[in-house]
Amino acid sequence: MARMTGRRMLFAAPVLLVVTFGVFAVAAASPFDPVKAYAGTAGLTASQETLDQLRANLGVDQALVPRWWEWLTSAVTGDLGDSSVMRRPVADVITERLGWSVLLATTAFVLAILLGTALGVAAARRPGGWLDRGVSSAAYTLEAAPAFWLGLLAIWFFALRLDVLPAGGLTDSGSDIVTFGQVASHLVLPAAVLGVSQMPWFYLYVRQGVADALEEDPVRGARARGLSERTVLLGHAWRSGMLPMLTLIGSRVPELITGALLIETVFSWPGIAAATVTAATSVDFPLLAALTVLATAAVLVGNLLSDLLYGLADPRVGFDG
Repeated sequence: MARMTGRRMLFAAPVLLVVTFGVFAVAAASPFDPVKAYAGTAGLTASQETLDQLRANLGVDQALVPRWWEWLTSAVTGDLGDSSVMRRPVADVITERLGWSVLLATTAFVLAILLGTALGVAAARRPGGWLDRGVSSAAYTLEAAPAFWLGLLAIWFFALRLDVLPAGGLTDSGSDIVTFGQVASHLVLPAAVLGVSQMPWFYLYVRQGVADALEEDPVRGARARGLSERTVLLGHAWRSGMLPMLTLIGSRVPELITGALLIETVFSWPGIAAATVTAATSVDFPLLAALTVLATAAVLVGNLLSDLLYGLADPRVGFDG
């Protein structure tokens, strides 16, 4: 396990280098002018000399490679630079927003795994039954439904029509204090929508895996020995059928991140979505690079986690092979 983790970490370093360089290259080719975004309306009447001086102060007058290398060497020491559009240190912007994004994504991911697993196991018990047909049809429908559309639909039904849940934000309107109760109530809709949008893949993997496991010889032998159906299902078929699903965890991380950004925007959740959009449209090099590295690192960690879980669940898989 330690050797595989070490190899993955060594592999992650060049990947992150390429990703950060790619961010600076794309941003440099962007038609958006970071100086005008920084200056705002004042930039419309500013002289060219003032704009050139501002460009030098922001460091965007440098060539691509020197600008990227300067940011990289500073980032290694913990200095992520200053956000030109938010006019704050990048580390502060990420610190105050990342926790809320992690809370939303983690809650939704756990919900998707638990709900998909429970429904998949239940449907696999009777393939072709009413539960299997109904949930499978809903899963295929949800696969094709955009996350932002599900979010708007949830707001219309639960917030506007029924008025049982808040439509967005982190706290109630006019509240200056962030309390656990308010955060929990405002988290329900975005986490549920994001979780439901991720659930179909887990359901389909678990359903197929458990259904195949129920047809294997060891499970048939367990039934022949007189073991109860519950023991056969949970003690034998469930574990075998869960193995393919474990590999899905890492591959769903990119989709989870994308979905979280959309859901945060729809529900005005104070995560990194707004910062990402602002950094991209304003060509905020330091903030854009830091957020991209963060997303790439999350994908790499997700892939490593799925491999570790698979190895722990199936002893036949060698970590160091």
